[in-house]
Amino acid sequence: MIALTLTELTQAVDGQLFGENLTINAISTDSRALNAGDVFLALQGPNFDGHKFVKQASEQGCSAVIVQQFYDEIAMAQVVVADTHQALGQIAAYVKAKVAPKTVAITGSSGKTTVKEMVAAVLSRLGNVLATQGNFNNDIGVPLTLLRLEEKHDFAVVELGANHIGEIAYTSGLVKPDVAIINNIAAAHLEGFGDLSGVARAKGEIFSGLSANGVAIFAENNPWLDKWQWRLADKKVQRFSCEGIADCYSHQEVLDDNGCASFKLTTPIGSTYIELTVPGHHNVCNAVAAATIALEFGASLDDIRLGLAEMTAAKGRLNLYQLQQNLRLIDDSYNANVESINAASNLLASYPGRRVLILGDMGELGGEARRYHQEVGEHAKSQHIDDLLTLGVLSQNTSDAFYQGQNTPGQHFSSKEELVSRLQQMLQGEEQQVTILVKGSRSAHMEYVVADIIQWQNSLTLQEQA
Repeated sequence: MIALTLTELTQAVDGQLFGENLTINAISTDSRALNAGDVFLALQGPNFDGHKFVKQASEQGCSAVIVQQFYDEIAMAQVVVADTHQALGQIAAYVKAKVAPKTVAITGSSGKTTVKEMVAAVLSRLGNVLATQGNFNNDIGVPLTLLRLEEKHDFAVVELGANHIGEIAYTSGLVKPDVAIINNIAAAHLEGFGDLSGVARAKGEIFSGLSANGVAIFAENNPWLDKWQWRLADKKVQRFSCEGIADCYSHQEVLDDNGCASFKLTTPIGSTYIELTVPGHHNVCNAVAAATIALEFGASLDDIRLGLAEMTAAKGRLNLYQLQQNLRLIDDSYNANVESINAASNLLASYPGRRVLILGDMGELGGEARRYHQEVGEHAKSQHIDDLLTLGVLSQNTSDAFYQGQNTPGQHFSSKEELVSRLQQMLQGEEQQVTILVKGSRSAHMEYVVADIIQWQNSLTLQEQA
């Protein structure tokens, strides 16, 4: 974070300063993660209240607090505001405006984290990049991301997520991006949006933060264009595609033995051949989206080609493990929705040999959750996946749909131990090539299944060596 005085900060949040006008270099909303000299901002929400930890924060050596009421019992500087949640956003917007990096905001139902990583990899060839870490993409995470900006940063690559209408409008207003992109629209977080039309309206809010000279990017032939087109009257618009012609598009796609694609990228400034290090056709779409963004910041075709070649997958995002000569594990456990699970099934289907799909529940799908779980089971079946193992409650519907009409009984489990035990039995003595893909929503914690599979294989390796 850049250095700010408390007076400067107080003006930014329209608050009152009590105490010494210090210079600060860090703000934390987590009393457990405070370092000496940090400022503690006491967030308040429906299920938590940081004000309960103000005394603890002062005892841990913080230099000041940002609170909604004055505390007589603590002897340190205090900035009193009407709403600490709003103050967090105001400070973040102030820092962003002072540093003034060239900025892209990225949203979509799936792929936004991968697009973020791809864009950051390309732009890092042009300058210093700040990118969203982990899942810091909501109305608290985005301001915390902006607070990490320093004078050295030339670019900011910011991911915007949401689980209710208005959240992206708020965060886009803080970020004020030069470029904003909707990667795609699919069934995700439906509990907060009602239906796909609500999802499209919510994602379209990202364009509200663009300046008059800003650039709006979305997929060619997007069926939801009418939900945000009214926001684009004074904006430059660029479209991308991995299925046809657009401003930027892919063609001549080929998958290698690991499922990673090479393809020809055609853009307004020319064409180049791209080789990806992450597998799946859907990552071709993500790469074309990233290239469309990077071009707006002056990236060359070589920058795009080399940046994408050097990009590494985020943890839990299609991480490939060659566990044995004939056993490959793909960890895609970070999150899941209908579109991303169908893309995972498509990827798995491209591998030779036996294909095993392991799925946990998808979260936040509202009243249609059972139907959506059935749909992904039907799609996996249509792709001729050999085995489906499911874990959770709703994924019982996925298993039922997949095994319907087959003599094989469903493979649904209530614990990861049972699932991994069944997997071990299934693969005992298997000689052909086997590829396992693990996926589920974050609430399903499928990363533990991945860890158990790796541990099982490591123990087999040790036994063989002994």
